[in-house]
Amino acid sequence: MKAFFKIIAYLFHPIFIPIYGCLIYFVVTKKYTSMEMKVGNLFPIFILTVVIPIICFLIMRNIGMISSVFMPTTKERKYPLYISIMLLFMIVYKVIPSQYTPELYYYFIGLILALSTSAVLLFVKYKTSIHMLGIGSLVMYLINLSIHFEINLALSLSILILFAGLIASSRLYFKAHTKLELAVGLVIGIVTQFLTIPYWL
Repeated sequence: MKAFFKIIAYLFHPIFIPIYGCLIYFVVTKKYTSMEMKVGNLFPIFILTVVIPIICFLIMRNIGMISSVFMPTTKERKYPLYISIMLLFMIVYKVIPSQYTPELYYYFIGLILALSTSAVLLFVKYKTSIHMLGIGSLVMYLINLSIHFEINLALSLSILILFAGLIASSRLYFKAHTKLELAVGLVIGIVTQFLTIPYWL
């Protein structure tokens, strides 16, 4: 069971949430998108949201700023969150401007709002679950896409909700968060994506 929950925690680590959202968009969208366009979006987003954060993590761990990939304390979460927010802003301004792919643009705006909210809460020493924030964002984004493109995505939503339950169980199993911290993270993820609806849906 420990190995299973660890796999779940790594599989849905927050650094993968931006690229998962992009993959979901390209699978769901009814708009014609060439392979060149897909690669042109996915490659820089992968570099900015996965490769660079991993390099930053390794550097911060080597100099003693972070002890674990899951950042167990509020102090450890501060700088990785700042870095992630800055990288997401780079994506919004340079990779997917609003007039290019509004569905993806506002997904990233929602992620920026979610991570910024989590960063603000750190100032009052409150640690939210970024894992649940991430899966909450994905669930709400999939709902938004389902409405936007008028596609029945009930099965995909059911699978994501199942994973949300597994992620919550994983974080509780490893005593990484309280139930309230998990709930707050989930709500932040859902609400921040919900707030983008009037701008693109």
